[in-house]
Amino acid sequence: MLVPGAGPLRAWLCALSCASFFQSGDASRLKTPALPIQSEREPLPSKGLPGCSFGSRFYSLEDTWHPDLGEPFGVMHCVQCYCEPKSRRGKVFGKVNCKNIKQDCPVPDCEDPVLLPGHCCKTCLKGTDDKKQAESLLDSFEYFYEKGKEDDLHKSYNDRSYLSSEDTGPGQSHTDFVALLTGVTDSWLPSSSGVARVRFTLTKTSLTFSITYQRMGRPSKLVFLDTDGTTAFEYKVPKGQSDMICGVWKNIAQTIVQQLQSELVRVRISTAPGRREEVEGKIIKHRALFAETFSSMLTSEEENSGMGGMAMLTLSDTENNLHFILILQGLIKQQDKELLVVPILVQLVYRQHILREIRANITSHDPDFAEVLTDLNSRELFWLSRGQLDITVATQDLDQKQISGSITGRRSCDTIQSVMSSGDALTPGKTGGVGSAVFSLHDNGTLEYQVQVAGLTSDIIGLTIELKPRRRNKRSVLYDLTPEYSPAAGRALGSWSRLEARHIHMLLQNELFINVATVHNQEGELRGQIRALPYSGLDVPRHDLPSTLAGQFVSPPVRSGAAGHAWVSVDKHCHMHYEIIVAGLSKTDDLSVNAHLHGLAEIGELDDSSTAHKRLLTGFYGSQAQGVLKDISVELLQHLDQGTAFIQVITKLNPQGEIRGRVHVPNSCKFGVGGDVEEEEFDYLFVKDPEELKKDPHTCFFENQHHAHASRWTPNYDKCFSCGCQKRTVICDPVICPVLKCSRTIQPEDKCCPICDERRDPKDMKAPERLEEHPEGCYFEGDQKMHAPGTTWHPFVPPFGFIKCAVCTCKGSTGEVHCEKVTCPVLTCSHPVRRSPSDCCKVCPEEERTSVGLEHSDMMQADGPRPCKFGKNYYQNSDSWHPWVPLVGEMKCINCWCDHGVTKCQRKQCPVISCTNITRTEGSCCPQCADQLIMKRPDKVRTWRH
Repeated sequence: MLVPGAGPLRAWLCALSCASFFQSGDASRLKTPALPIQSEREPLPSKGLPGCSFGSRFYSLEDTWHPDLGEPFGVMHCVQCYCEPKSRRGKVFGKVNCKNIKQDCPVPDCEDPVLLPGHCCKTCLKGTDDKKQAESLLDSFEYFYEKGKEDDLHKSYNDRSYLSSEDTGPGQSHTDFVALLTGVTDSWLPSSSGVARVRFTLTKTSLTFSITYQRMGRPSKLVFLDTDGTTAFEYKVPKGQSDMICGVWKNIAQTIVQQLQSELVRVRISTAPGRREEVEGKIIKHRALFAETFSSMLTSEEENSGMGGMAMLTLSDTENNLHFILILQGLIKQQDKELLVVPILVQLVYRQHILREIRANITSHDPDFAEVLTDLNSRELFWLSRGQLDITVATQDLDQKQISGSITGRRSCDTIQSVMSSGDALTPGKTGGVGSAVFSLHDNGTLEYQVQVAGLTSDIIGLTIELKPRRRNKRSVLYDLTPEYSPAAGRALGSWSRLEARHIHMLLQNELFINVATVHNQEGELRGQIRALPYSGLDVPRHDLPSTLAGQFVSPPVRSGAAGHAWVSVDKHCHMHYEIIVAGLSKTDDLSVNAHLHGLAEIGELDDSSTAHKRLLTGFYGSQAQGVLKDISVELLQHLDQGTAFIQVITKLNPQGEIRGRVHVPNSCKFGVGGDVEEEEFDYLFVKDPEELKKDPHTCFFENQHHAHASRWTPNYDKCFSCGCQKRTVICDPVICPVLKCSRTIQPEDKCCPICDERRDPKDMKAPERLEEHPEGCYFEGDQKMHAPGTTWHPFVPPFGFIKCAVCTCKGSTGEVHCEKVTCPVLTCSHPVRRSPSDCCKVCPEEERTSVGLEHSDMMQADGPRPCKFGKNYYQNSDSWHPWVPLVGEMKCINCWCDHGVTKCQRKQCPVISCTNITRTEGSCCPQCADQLIMKRPDKVRTWRH
């Protein structure tokens, strides 16, 4: 067992012993099945790309990389992996080979070589130039260094290797892409002067996108092209006036996902047939997308130029340095494959006045360019915040070309919002109040805001936007919204027109907070982080204030530290779209924190006397839940229309309601399907067409047939089993037959369980009827059945089926159900077996009853503290060790320990150092300042001479 986040290490340990499994499409074979029944291997898609799967990433043939084992191990810079092309029966596939390259390091010719961060081999710092070069490497995009991504700082700006956003934490895994689209030169249409930029976010199997465009009409269609140039997906742009287009591509095939990761997918945008224009570009990954807070789209004044560019910019976190990366297209017209070098002039301009000027060279093979503008003065920063700075790029060759554009705050379809809760206050409390805010940043630096509060303990005395305080009792207020607050309405509406460039940068990096101070809590009763909520593709009006959810609205009121808000809408098909955000759930309740974060939300009428129209929404992932609810009853639609519906979030500590809020969604739905069809989750739509099922990456292939995710069926091999599909994994459970109340039974041929023989003993069949007339017994939610007093059964939990390692008992006439885990005996044999698939516990074979050591299977049976397995070794509870990684050896800077069956690892904590010339000595876990190291070395030399 490994600590969460150590998945890449598991893949690394397996890669060295079973590298042949790392072929395209074979990574799923590495998963250990939870039950004996395994899914059959699905046939590889016909358009599968040859390459290598390593960890959670896909590499093309002949790619090389340093393996990233995740936290706390990091990138293994002294290990290099290679995707080696192999051929078998005419088919090409990839095989992973990894080797330690430390022995290939050249011997330094200086006396005191140093090891720079992100490097494997030691180097010599010969002079000030080399030191400056090392400093510039560390200074480049400080965002990555300060956010714990220093392992990638040695890479150049133009290196598009992706820094996985899996580092951002659980529940937030996504991949960001970007595409620059310019006029198509090889099309039958005249080349366009239009330029478009598309930002993509891949989450599970959905790809959301935000489109901005200039010098072209409103697009009518967006087309994704695969490696063959054929259309993989087409999105028809809805009519509208906004210059921002938002959309989503759902249920992407795994082959397309692999092509996206390999930067092999192109995207094309075309306008309406009246004035037909097309722009096209390749979808790429870029490390600057994480840090980007300002951007610019560069266009040409020439007609039908086919030229364009984009700039991604960010401020340093501590200095007024502006980092930027230019991606250019069409400026170099290359006639052959010969490398062409073109000088360019980059200018920072304010109203045709040149402020800064940079001269450099770009090549036809890599036309991108990166630079840092240092020490921006106060006027330059002011113009940057107001969107009044332009960036111009001009070639300096014989065929001079020029593109330019204005620099503004980063634009996307994401929503800047905040949930304020008492649990997140500087002094956390539980008041049951709530605050909700929605912001809109304009190109001129103006920030519009809408804020609402409810359920407070006393009157508001302060409503402020603040920085994160350096000390708990010393707040840093940036802007006071209190004058705009209306106590009668409980809202503040207005705009902040004096944002500085630094404030815009911090806003778009989720580094600002909003604070609500009251008479009883003068430092702050509510507080929330202002964050960008990623666009999800759901049809919800995020520009409006959401419905607030608070403990004070629960009946009876709950003094909760949590709060939330929800956007809800009903579309023309009478389907309800919803997004729920929750904040302030207490992390001190360690046993229930998971239940808090994975609590359920319910929607029903405010009238508690009726529960007939209550519906269950999806579970939470992290701090949010989203989805589409279909087949809503007429009554519930009417409650939504009249504003008499509510959303309620429940947790383990408050199963009757943690927070709740009224929802008013006007709709014209006068009818409802009213069936018992469950909700379709946002990312996993149930597809029944066999051809569509093959394309769904979560489909299971079992007994030569495709089954949809979350579906259940009876397998052909045994009618006494029930199987289900859970994201490509087939789980089969034995059917537990109910206890019959009759004395004579028969076994139907087409059934698994016996039934009462009604013909022979009709009196026995009255027992169930008497049970219903006199309902003394227990009602169990899992199977939704009454159980007679004293009976025992295995609980049924949809969609997982019968939990055969648990037994429930109905305790007499009280109606109480008591469930407990089946306790398996501690075994002494080395190879225990299950006598039948329906058994929960393993037993020792008759021929082997002697102890031959502690095996993994025995550990799973033990009742005491469970040992841990790490690599090929087992460790008892509380044992600690330094992990051993193949090709690297013992990692003495990382400590692992066994905590009741769970392996936990942590890197040694290093002190914060303020110097820029950082180095690392042999055998040292923490970096040091090179200056201090050099000062110590002369003393050592003198000691050696004596």
